[in-house]
Amino acid sequence: MARATGKSEVVYERLKGDIESLRLRPGAKLSEIQLGEELGASRTPVREAIRRLARDGLVDFVPGEVARVAPISLGGVRALFDFRMLLEPEAAAGVAAAGAADERVLVPFRELLGRLEEFDESFRAQDAGAQAQSYQEFYGITEGFDQAVIAACRNPYLARTISDLRSQTVRLRHLSHSGPRRMLTSLEEHRAMLKAVTGGDAQAAEAACRHHLAQTLSALIDSLTSPDAGFGPDVQLDFVG
Repeated sequence: MARATGKSEVVYERLKGDIESLRLRPGAKLSEIQLGEELGASRTPVREAIRRLARDGLVDFVPGEVARVAPISLGGVRALFDFRMLLEPEAAAGVAAAGAADERVLVPFRELLGRLEEFDESFRAQDAGAQAQSYQEFYGITEGFDQAVIAACRNPYLARTISDLRSQTVRLRHLSHSGPRRMLTSLEEHRAMLKAVTGGDAQAAEAACRHHLAQTLSALIDSLTSPDAGFGPDVQLDFVG
C-alpha cells in the first residue's frame, strides 16, 4: 500500500505538471490504461492521481466517458480572478507591512528583485528565438514571488486559500504570457510589486498587485479568444461571472 501511495504521488506530480504547462490540453481524455502504460504504473495509483487532480479542479469526470482535463471557461477565469482580487492584494500589503517591521521578511523578496533585474537585462539583449527559450526562467521568478508571499503571509487562512488556487493560476500563466510584449509588461508589474514589498509600502504593494491581476486577466481573455489559440470547444466562451 505504501508503494502504491508513493507511485500515486509520482503520477500525480507528472500529470499535474503536464496539465499546468498545457502539454495536456484542456479537454484531453485521461485513460487509466494508457496513462499506466506510459508512466509505468498500475491502474490504482493512476486512478488515485486522477481523483486528486479532480479535487484540484484540473480534471473533470464526464458521465459515460473517461476523465478529461478540465476545459477552460471564460466565466470561470473571470470568477477566479475576482476571487484572487480579494485575496492577493491583501496578502501583498500584509507582507509589505510585515517587512517594514521586520527586515528578515524582505530577504527573499530582495533576492527575487535582483534575479528579476538580471533577467530583464539578459532578456532584452536576446533575439526572438532566444527570448522564447527564456520564458521558463521568468516563470521561475514569478512563481518564487507567489510562493514567497504565501510563506510570509501572517494570516494562515489567507495563505492557505491562495496556495489552494495555485494549480489553476499556474495553468493560466502559460496563456497570459503569450508573447514577448506581454512578458515585458508582466516583468514591469512584478518589478513594481517587488519594489513596493521591499520598500515596506503596503499601499503601493496592494495597488501593484491589483494592477497586475487586472492586466493578466485582460491578457488571458485576449489569448483565449484569439482564433490562433487552438483550443476549440474546450474554451467555453461564456462571459458569466
